[in-house]
Amino acid sequence: MAVGYVDCHCHMTAEEFSQDTEEVIEESRKEIQALISVTEHGGEFEKLIYLSDRYPNFIMPCFGIHPIQNTVDGQRSVTMKIGLDFTPWLAPTSEQREEQLKVFQMQLEMAKRMDLPVNVHSRSAGRQTVSFLKEQGSEKVLLHNFAGRPSTALEGVQAGYFFSFPPAVIRNEQRAKLIKKIPLENICLETDSPSLGPKKEERNVPSNICHSCEYIASIKGLTAERVREVTTLNALRLFPKVFCNLQK
Repeated sequence: MAVGYVDCHCHMTAEEFSQDTEEVIEESRKEIQALISVTEHGGEFEKLIYLSDRYPNFIMPCFGIHPIQNTVDGQRSVTMKIGLDFTPWLAPTSEQREEQLKVFQMQLEMAKRMDLPVNVHSRSAGRQTVSFLKEQGSEKVLLHNFAGRPSTALEGVQAGYFFSFPPAVIRNEQRAKLIKKIPLENICLETDSPSLGPKKEERNVPSNICHSCEYIASIKGLTAERVREVTTLNALRLFPKVFCNLQK
């Protein structure tokens, strides 16, 4: 039996899926072994718990708060999150960045106490994020949609970190150099659904994970089947509870 994909970072509780959540999930089950669904704000926690109960051994919850939050006044830097987002126009002050670091540290410590991996956002902060994770002694790390320098990624590789890439990489030639440098043994697949799909103007869905796989395979000079197999094994190493649940 062929090994299925593991989508290591998607958002099944996003508003964009509110009208057809079950249809999207059922379609994704045709080729995907598990979806690691990540929250972006506290209002999604209850819904994600419901989905993980509704689809046991398939929807795996990952709770966190995105570093950039939508408010009635627009987007702002948040004070509760996992990861860093130093996008200049969203977190322009040193005070906002320091606040992000403080809360990031709190959540990293929580993950270590609970022996859980961290699923990390690092937009415009790749170098700072990898350095901070190493300082904090974090070992079980996924840097999702990583867009930092290859040299920074290799520091993460040396620390045993994993990196995942959504279908949107097929629209970004600069990522090819980065992906080529990172060993396949440190790469996972993701979709970041409903964002970052193969077509910018269309809603992304987990079943688009094949685009990430095929693009990485083309860069590495490997078959898509080999990339799927290795990235799934990588995901199960990083998220061993997924593996345990799949055996039930």
